[in-house]
Amino acid sequence: MTDIVIIGGCGHVGLPLGLAFAKAGKKVVALDIDAKKVAETNAGKMPFIDAGADELLLEVRKSKNFEATTDAKCIQQADVVVTVIGTPLDEHLNPRLEVYGDMLRKDRSFLRNGQLLIMRSTVYPGTTDHVAHALKAAGIEVDVAFCPERVAQGVALEEIHSLPQIVSGTTPRAVERAKALFKLLTPDLIELPTVGAELTKLYNNAWRYIQFAAANQFYMIANDYGLDFYEIHRAMTEKYPRGKGFPKAGFAAGPCLFKDTMQLSTFNDNAFFLGHSAMLVNEGLPNYLVRRAAQKYDLRSLTVGILGMTFKSDCDDPRDSLSYKLKKSLAFEAKEVLCADPYLERPWILPAEEVVARSALLFIGTPHSAYKKLDFKGKPVIDVWKSVPGGMTVV
Repeated sequence: MTDIVIIGGCGHVGLPLGLAFAKAGKKVVALDIDAKKVAETNAGKMPFIDAGADELLLEVRKSKNFEATTDAKCIQQADVVVTVIGTPLDEHLNPRLEVYGDMLRKDRSFLRNGQLLIMRSTVYPGTTDHVAHALKAAGIEVDVAFCPERVAQGVALEEIHSLPQIVSGTTPRAVERAKALFKLLTPDLIELPTVGAELTKLYNNAWRYIQFAAANQFYMIANDYGLDFYEIHRAMTEKYPRGKGFPKAGFAAGPCLFKDTMQLSTFNDNAFFLGHSAMLVNEGLPNYLVRRAAQKYDLRSLTVGILGMTFKSDCDDPRDSLSYKLKKSLAFEAKEVLCADPYLERPWILPAEEVVARSALLFIGTPHSAYKKLDFKGKPVIDVWKSVPGGMTVV
């Protein structure tokens, strides 16, 4: 018998959670459609970077508390089924609400009465209640809970234990079962109604997205007047408690912040004006930098290099990275664009040293720590992050 099956269990959300439960003594099966990731995981190799996960994966594989599979029949054997399938956006920036309908049609035949179904990833508000209603209408008596993840990618395993866990459910029994499960990982539980829990996750990500947009807007204002934003940032924050936590400028990207801000807007009848303004600022920053660079350099005659293509520093995930938007904009303006990233293997990814050697102008797309010691050969480096010595923060 299996204690927990995690649908999407070899991804950035599901795998750290599965490892954490396996460490706590539960028998966990990670169900995933990606056969390569399943094979890697069963071989004891993490398919992505997460602090502490490499050692723990080997440990729980050895204890036989954890395995991965592509066979959905494993769902039938579990007491608890966790799905980490989120709600993506369509080409019109609206939530693809049919995703959970597709999942129910595909997987509900494997569900059995008495199970606890936990939805873990971000969902459109109201989805938890909708899923519970649909399952009951289909004659499947399961407890449905929503317990959102709020971890930062790359340190998910650490934060699963250190952050409070939000718990909600469509029935009191679902709540109590979810609370008992997550108490294995953290004593700090916060109970909310289902829609309240769903909004909490969206609010968290939208708030961060708006904060980054404020910093990026301030950066562009200072830059337009030839001023160093980071001198102003230091004046704002140094020994000034009310300025504490104000972020630096940089690409606000990744698979969550933008997506969840747009979901919140849809939920609010497309009247989330702060969210839309944040989108315009954050998504516009790469084009702004290229436009400013084109005023200063003859880009059409230059080979330009981008250092860093993942969506954040020291991370191997390129999803929704704004470095790709920077690359696309530069491809239109420059003679040639070269790209480097120590965490990605692509045919067009080159070693950083080669990109530096062949480029006349460089952009820091992602502030990987490896670039702090890179020799830029005295070439100009546009660094909106202020992440490397000698980088230009005024464009």
